[in-house]
Amino acid sequence: MFKSLRIKFNKVQPTEENHEKGHSSNPSHQAQQSPGQEENKSEETSLKTKRTPITSEEPHTKTQDKDSEKDSSRNLTTKPDPQSSMEPTRTKSEQKEMGTENEEAISPKSKPLGAPVINEYADAQLHNLVQRMRQRTALYKKKLIDGELSSPEASPQKAKPTAVAPTQESDSKLKKEDYQGMLCWKFQKAPLREYLKKIRLPGSIDSHTDRLYLLWLLLITIAYNWNCWFIPLRLFFPYQTPDNTLYWLIMDIICDIIYISDMLFIQPRIQFVKGGEIIVEPNELKKHYRSSIKYQLDVASVIPFDVLYFFFGFNPVFRTNRVLKYTSFFEFNHHLESIMEKAYIYRVIRTTGYLLFILHINACIYYWASSYEGIGTTRWVYNGEGNKYLRCYYWAVRTLITIGGLPEPQTTFEIIFQLLNFFSGVFVFSSLIGQMRDVIGAATANQNNFRASMDNTTAYMNTYSIPQIVQTRVRTWFEYTWDSQRMLDESDLLETLPGTMQLSLAIDMNFSIISKVELFKNCDNQMIYDMLLRLKSTIYLPGDFVCKKGEIGKEMYIIKHGEVQVLGGPDGTKVLVTLKAGAVFGEISLLASGGGNRRTANVVAHGFANLLTLDKKTLQEILVHYPDSEKLLMKKARVLLKQKGANKEATPPRKGLAFLFQPKEKTPKMFRALLGGTGDIGRLLKLKREQAAQE
Repeated sequence: MFKSLRIKFNKVQPTEENHEKGHSSNPSHQAQQSPGQEENKSEETSLKTKRTPITSEEPHTKTQDKDSEKDSSRNLTTKPDPQSSMEPTRTKSEQKEMGTENEEAISPKSKPLGAPVINEYADAQLHNLVQRMRQRTALYKKKLIDGELSSPEASPQKAKPTAVAPTQESDSKLKKEDYQGMLCWKFQKAPLREYLKKIRLPGSIDSHTDRLYLLWLLLITIAYNWNCWFIPLRLFFPYQTPDNTLYWLIMDIICDIIYISDMLFIQPRIQFVKGGEIIVEPNELKKHYRSSIKYQLDVASVIPFDVLYFFFGFNPVFRTNRVLKYTSFFEFNHHLESIMEKAYIYRVIRTTGYLLFILHINACIYYWASSYEGIGTTRWVYNGEGNKYLRCYYWAVRTLITIGGLPEPQTTFEIIFQLLNFFSGVFVFSSLIGQMRDVIGAATANQNNFRASMDNTTAYMNTYSIPQIVQTRVRTWFEYTWDSQRMLDESDLLETLPGTMQLSLAIDMNFSIISKVELFKNCDNQMIYDMLLRLKSTIYLPGDFVCKKGEIGKEMYIIKHGEVQVLGGPDGTKVLVTLKAGAVFGEISLLASGGGNRRTANVVAHGFANLLTLDKKTLQEILVHYPDSEKLLMKKARVLLKQKGANKEATPPRKGLAFLFQPKEKTPKMFRALLGGTGDIGRLLKLKREQAAQE
């Protein structure tokens, strides 16, 4: 075997011959590398001026040579790759063209005589590696000196390195890691762990704001309704047969899994309030849940009485305890009503569901009574014709609603059963009807109040013979106000809320508008908050005057919805400007002293407009508590009033052809002072004018 290996390695040609063969056999490759080699020459010439010869690495290279010789003697059984054998020849030719300082370390002939050579190919490969490491070290030094950020790694074609984005580098690293892991038969487990962390349940759950918890309650409600509706159906009607028992059993197991998951993983994480503080500690949450009545009912609802199936058969009566989980059902109803826009619709549907469920239970009991007496034995019992459930349900509806027309009971059992059914039907039906009335009454309470107010106002106008045009406008105001905000006065609703809630609503609705008012910029935020609480909403009909020219201004207006038009001109009908939502006008009148500030134009509502108003008296009451803001507002008010007064100065009338020429500019103040002054310059100018007059 060693002889064959020796023969194979003796066939390896010297590097110079391989180099010549490589150049002769691959002229195209040489042509492709020539531009890169010329760049390498220019780089190496610049390196010679900066780089000093490295001598401290020679002992290290010798030790590496010895280690590599040992490794090569061990790996003699491996056959060298022909492509790898061409690599040292290529690197050697590149080193010769680049003109490096350590050419002697490339060829195996320059080695010390005392060093034994086992394989010329391995020896040349090691020297080649050492030389490449030296070149790499030199390039690193050059890059550090020049301050370039590109990678100093040499490429076969010497292409210019490009900057790679961090995301691309991270992606390439991940790909490499995945590829190497696949080669080593190791799969990456980090993404799975991160995914499991994302879907992990939180330490505590806020039952009032968490929508995922509401979806979970919906799932529990579905399982609860399954048990409530189908356990009596399977118990009294012969719908559970040996052929379909497996399907019923699968659904029962799914419902039980939902019950147990809720008891073990969800309910022990529900937050609660203790002494005004929201408790989120896991141990406290578990302790609170386990000490509650809800926990006792949940445990009672999952007691596995189903094991009795093995002794008494598949009888649904052993699952009756599943209906004890009613707390989750009512909790779902409460949370759903709190987030619905029209909760009364769901209340009506829920009340109807209660009625249908009671009729369902009554139909099941009636079929049991018919089976007990014997189906078809009397006229009162079920005769066995048609659909069992529908016939019994029809009988239950007629009995509970007391429609009448039912056959008379014959036996004592039938008479007692019918009496109890009548009494329970009257009680249940009357209570459900009363509940339905309360739900509908609460839903229409605001509308009833609106109708009552409108009727009282109409009666008042008819009593005092108000003109029909005015009555029509009043009715239009009532109808638009109701259609736009479903109430006549928003303040009545907000008064029932605490102050902090009122402030939160006012900030969300109107703070963005108030903050744009030039008069209130740089003022105390708390003062602005107090203003927001005092704003009043007023609705104007199309053509209504918001303010008239000449009247004393006592209010500031902010357009919330709609548009207003500012009218002017000789006859007061010319539209000067149209103000839209978010605009503010009349703010100067709030701080005007000496009897107020008069309006300079008419402002008319263009269509329906909803304006927020703030009167002068309310602002003065607020500024008493904010003296710094009051000083700032007074200063701004003086500036605004001065600008307004300057704009009001009217130019003298221009008659004849004077309108064709520009008006004459005013004489500067400095020049007028010189002409009419009493100083030396003024006297000199007067004397000069007198002399000119005498001449």
